[in-house]
Amino acid sequence: MPRSTVRHALTTLPVVFMLSLSVSACSGSGSGDDSTVRFGYIGDYNGASLLAIAEKQQLWKKAGLTAEVKSFNNGPVQIQALGAGDLDYGYIGPGAMWLPASGQSKIIAINTLTYADRVIGQPGMESMKDLKGKRIGVPEGTSGDMILNIALEEAGMTDKDITKVNMDPSTIVSAFSSGKIDAAGFFYPAIDTIKQKVPDLVEVASTKDTGDSFPTAFVAGNKVPEDKNSKVVKVLQQANDWRQAHPEETIALTAKLLEVSEAQTKADASHVQTLSTADLAAKSKSGEVDKWLKTLGDFFVRNKQLDENPDPGDYYAGDLYERAQGD
Repeated sequence: MPRSTVRHALTTLPVVFMLSLSVSACSGSGSGDDSTVRFGYIGDYNGASLLAIAEKQQLWKKAGLTAEVKSFNNGPVQIQALGAGDLDYGYIGPGAMWLPASGQSKIIAINTLTYADRVIGQPGMESMKDLKGKRIGVPEGTSGDMILNIALEEAGMTDKDITKVNMDPSTIVSAFSSGKIDAAGFFYPAIDTIKQKVPDLVEVASTKDTGDSFPTAFVAGNKVPEDKNSKVVKVLQQANDWRQAHPEETIALTAKLLEVSEAQTKADASHVQTLSTADLAAKSKSGEVDKWLKTLGDFFVRNKQLDENPDPGDYYAGDLYERAQGD
């Protein structure tokens, strides 16, 4: 199937956490083990909530699977791990959707719609024009990079109008808090951490203001067998519907997994729109999910992350999701 070409090499960003959490008791992590699922995630509500539910509800065990999960600080690093054969599955935000679109993985399930991304500026900076010539930190290849580029585009600016500094998320928190950078393309819940030291920071631009939909997703390595994908999608769907029916309990479970307060997780979840499995399957069948992905693809082409915008059917397994929902 046709795949678009990536202009830029995948950005290498350090992993903040490599904490392996056994989701159900067992050992063994070889990619040849059909019952073992090596799953990456980002330590926030979007990335962790379904895994926390699957553990508590023993959904992996019921599916005849064992999950070994690891926390990463962004999507691009997980795509690297998928390509290297070190992971079977991972979680990505909208800013990393260009990676499966370029053929480096396959989307097996849409997770949520997220509106957590912002361009933040130091106190006194009120618009993108105020950021001209300023140092702006961004984790390249992520949704923080995406919102920065969208905001520049809408302001009639380019990255040549700023000094863009590639930083991992933890460095952005410390650099912004200490005033070493003037602004950042960044995301919640990490922005809440910055607000503790810079309460008067300014949200210069937001995904909320664009009117577009920004999906998050679970991705699989290209060599993962289809039957394993089917089982994993079913687990994710079961967890998704439990999350939809039990929002407060999901916040508690996610907070426990992430070792943060329930208040922090609740604030994080406030930037997220969840959808039922039936709704996601219907949106896949109607082509609405494809429209979300095509809109993102158009942006990635303009941003030169993709040479062309491929058919979402080349990298989104919508048929697989629909079949699993019907089982």
